[in-house]
Parts: sequence; C-alpha cells; structure tokens
Amino acid sequence: MTTSDVIVIGGGVIGLTAAVGLAERGREVRVVTRDPARDTTSAVAGGLCWPYRVRPEERAVAWSLRSLHVLTELAARPAATGVRLVTGTMADDGNAEPDGWHTAVPGLRRAAPDELPPGYGGGWRARTPLVDMPSHLQYLERRLAAAGGTVEHRPFTSLAEAGREAGTVVNCSGLGARELVPDPAVQPVQGQLVIAENPGVEEWFGSADAHAEATTYILPQPYGVVLGGTAREGAWSREPDPATARAIVERCARVHPKLAHARVLAHRVGLRPARAAVRLEAERLPGGALCVHNYGHGGAGVTVAWGCADEVVRLAGGGTR
Repeated sequence: MTTSDVIVIGGGVIGLTAAVGLAERGREVRVVTRDPARDTTSAVAGGLCWPYRVRPEERAVAWSLRSLHVLTELAARPAATGVRLVTGTMADDGNAEPDGWHTAVPGLRRAAPDELPPGYGGGWRARTPLVDMPSHLQYLERRLAAAGGTVEHRPFTSLAEAGREAGTVVNCSGLGARELVPDPAVQPVQGQLVIAENPGVEEWFGSADAHAEATTYILPQPYGVVLGGTAREGAWSREPDPATARAIVERCARVHPKLAHARVLAHRVGLRPARAAVRLEAERLPGGALCVHNYGHGGAGVTVAWGCADEVVRLAGGGTR
C-alpha cells in the first residue's frame, strides 16, 4: 500500500485546485479519483465566474472574490490556462439588490436599457473570467504535476480507507459524498446544455434565478457557444432530453436570434453537487487521520474553487514552505 502525506479525493475543479494549493506549498499530494477530469461534472460546466446556487452567501462571496482574482491573473495566458476575460450581462427583473459580489467586482455596473434583450427589466454588466473547462482542467493537472503531485484513477469505498493511506485526507468528492461520507444532504441539481456553432456571439449572457428550473445562459467558448440550461433538483439522469434541448435553444434565440439556426455540435448533462451549505471543515477520522471536507458547491465550483482551496490549505495545517 502506497502512503502519502495528503490524499485529495476528487478530480474535478474543486479537488484539483485544492491539490495544487497544497502541492505548491510543499505538501506531498496524491489525487485519487474514480473518474478522469474530462469525465467529471466540472468538464461539463459552462465556466462563467459568477456565484450561482452556493451557500452560505457571505462565505461564498469571499471564496468567489478570491477566485476572481486568481482567474483574472490566469486570463493573461488564455492558451495555457483556458481562462479569458469576457464582457457580458447578467440579467434580472430590475429589482435585484447588490450583494457583496456586485459591490466588489471591478467595473461591474447596472446595465442600461439599450444593453438588455427584450423582456428583461434590469441586469449587471461586467468583464469577468470565462473558463474553457476541459482546457482548464488539463492546465490544473499539468500544474499539479509540476509541483510534484500525482493522480490515480480508482475509487475509495470509505474515508477510513483513505485515512489508512495518508495522514491528511481532503474530501472533494462532490456528489459522491452521499455514499463516501455518507452525507444524504448532498443532492443532484441536473444541468443540461447545448453546444452550437457560434454565429458571432462575442459577449456572455446569463439569466439564472436560483429557484428556477429553467435558466438562460449563452457563453462563447473557443469550441463553440454554450447554451443553457436547466437546474432540476433531485434529477439523476445524465441523458440529454431532446425537448429540453429545443427549449434551451429557443430561449437563447430570443436573446441572439441567429442561434435559432446555429448548427448543434453536442449535448451535455451534468449533475451539480448541491447542499444547503458547502461543507468546508476539518475533523478526525476514526484511525486518527485529519479529514478536510470540501464539497457541496452546487453550480459554483469554478467560481469558488481558489477561495476554497486557500481554506483547505489552512485547515490542513498549511505547507512546508
């Protein structure tokens, strides 16, 4: 049996970011994940840096602002990191009050009426990171390897099993925490999206009520434009629904009419690991290993990843350098 200083369970953006944070501080880190990064929910994500379906709000805003800072720096090298800065609009009914996120994002402002699509009463304009998630996950894996970290593809059946292989276990198992912890408070929120050829969309657009099952977002990525979406609580299917896909395209075409005729390239479905509040805390496992839990980030994994990683490093006892 191979032993390590730190085992990080989970190969999505939350796990890889936490692993990078620890490895770059001198910890010996091994990521153990059932699925390769390309097969995780993170790879399906649209990649907009904006808090969505994540609680508690005050901590989530702080984590998001830390990630905003890091991702903005990474956007200086988009080809290497998969991160670009893109201007866009987050629409609402015009009555939304600003929170800590809105007041802290540089340059964020209320949208003028002529900057809004028909049917939207208000919105926010900002230039924020937009992340090509498949490319970004590859970047994180390269960065982890450069810091001496490794990745293994196999499942753990329990946290105790992981604790027998490392003095510190970081549990970034996402939806898998339902069985691994076990924690039945973690529930799936199904998200379906459509990838289409980009007919000339240069800005991102979003309109996502945290309590609505149907959302609208349009995210221009290097591989096409991502059209979304859904937020179906308790839905476990990963199979795209054709009727849902048609409805997504129709909603997005009301914002950009050319999308109605854009060629569809792919359909994707991911299951967001939702929880009433993110679990980010430390405890001792029965065998004595320290376990840092970091799961339940809902629809905001990439948005809060770096902020949560900083807290993981602190809870895990920091680094050796």
